[in-house]
Amino acid sequence: MDSLTCDTARRLLDPSLDGELEATTQLAFDAHLAACAACREARAGRLALIEGVKSQTRRHTAPDGLRQRLALQLAAAAPPPPSTALPSRRRAWLTGGAWASSVAALAASLMLFLATPGQQDSLDRDLLNAHLRSLVPDHLTDVQSTDQHTVKPWFNGRLPLSPPVPNLAGDGFPLVGGRLDYLDQRPAAALVYRHARHIINLFVWPAAGTAAQPPHLDSRNGYNLLQWSKDGMAYAAVSDLNRPELEGFQRLWEKSAVDNDAPAPR
Repeated sequence: MDSLTCDTARRLLDPSLDGELEATTQLAFDAHLAACAACREARAGRLALIEGVKSQTRRHTAPDGLRQRLALQLAAAAPPPPSTALPSRRRAWLTGGAWASSVAALAASLMLFLATPGQQDSLDRDLLNAHLRSLVPDHLTDVQSTDQHTVKPWFNGRLPLSPPVPNLAGDGFPLVGGRLDYLDQRPAAALVYRHARHIINLFVWPAAGTAAQPPHLDSRNGYNLLQWSKDGMAYAAVSDLNRPELEGFQRLWEKSAVDNDAPAPR
């Protein structure tokens, strides 16, 4: 896609924040932001507005008492059994089935009405946008090195964490370097690996108070996002690698990270 004008970039601002742009358009948008302070300021203002709205949003789940009362009201409003003589078992099955379907439909409606976009969806968008930004020329690394003893110390003083930085070149995933990135406007370490012609961004950030979670995979716009957490830290590997390859990378990285100091907030 050709370079964007400011007017075009402003029209793409909301779709970009919602993760709705195609990869090539997102890359062009990010390249424009890198060169345009005014559009970066506009994006920052929009993010601040979104965060302000989110901070005032309340999430509600229907209490059990409300669900029970609604179920009883549905049962009371159910039409009477057909006047035609039907075998008792068939009549009970029909009325019971209609009632169950109504309850299921109501429950689905309640979920749609009461639910709001979750933090996971927002995090997925941030992860994908950060990955796409890194693919813009000269944005992939702040420190470019295949030496883990060069990349790991680079984060000292820049982040409240010291992530393990294993080099998996022997397994087909050589280290490229690292950079400082931002997720939900908070700093995070981005470790960059390569597999053939594919780039893998491994994001690491503190997640104190978060229970350990096994790896789970999401997909957005043709990219895979593999996320997990343990020992007060959160991890996310983002790439256009297929699922088996990305899961293989995660297992290799975890195994190799055991030989490094466990990451810990400073």
